[in-house]
Amino acid sequence: MKFSMTIGDFSRATRLSAKTLRFYHQSGILEPATIDPANGYRLYDAGQIVDAQVVRQLRSLEVPVETVREILDTTDVATRNDLIAGHLTRLEVKLEATQAAVLALRGLLTGPTMPLQVEHRSVAPTPALVARQLIDLANLGEWYTAAHQALSESIATSGASQSGPRGGIWATSLFLEEKGEAALFVPVHTIDGIGAFPETIRAEILPAVDLAITVHRGPDATMAQTYGALGAYVTGHELGVDGPIRETYLQEAVDVLPEAVTEIGWPIFRTIR
Repeated sequence: MKFSMTIGDFSRATRLSAKTLRFYHQSGILEPATIDPANGYRLYDAGQIVDAQVVRQLRSLEVPVETVREILDTTDVATRNDLIAGHLTRLEVKLEATQAAVLALRGLLTGPTMPLQVEHRSVAPTPALVARQLIDLANLGEWYTAAHQALSESIATSGASQSGPRGGIWATSLFLEEKGEAALFVPVHTIDGIGAFPETIRAEILPAVDLAITVHRGPDATMAQTYGALGAYVTGHELGVDGPIRETYLQEAVDVLPEAVTEIGWPIFRTIR
């Protein structure tokens, strides 16, 4: 014989408020076993406690109601696991973004730990293998990962000899209008006589450029502070000219080298050569 639980008893057993249980009923993800026709009271079976606990845990992980319904409705374990895993991946991405924002804000609150050091440098024309594309700013991370891999494959298969650390060139419009040209490059000794490489890569001579350069140490999350300081320096010295920012990745963060070291180059004019 099954015994029904009032909404009060079910609430105590599941630690879900009556308001929440009514919302889940209306949403179709945790319906009462029966509703008393005389007084409209919701009655639950003890066997529903497990379902309620599952719902409570999923919602604590910010799983949308629609996804919770899909998870509860499916009887296929693999499908259910895929739905849960997909949401966990989205949570991990969100967590990384939150941690990056916290790190950046802490950097702004504490201020720079040492004075800005800037070098004026004339960069000669540079032969390079280049991944270049017009992209939306929102897709920069995904594009960077694919371009990085394509360049690595190109160096391995083309016979080109790398002459320095890889770098990036970012058009002003990429940030100003959230759409613009992005380029990732690997400098090489020569582009003459090199072999085949992926169609997304081309061999170019990057033009000469004069740059005001400073070094950023740390993750991308704190790079905006260094960009801001360099921009203020260039503006204060009335040196800025139109042109893309050029970054050089002196040390890319990996498991054994957790701190990234990036040169940021702001285009300037030089009055003395």
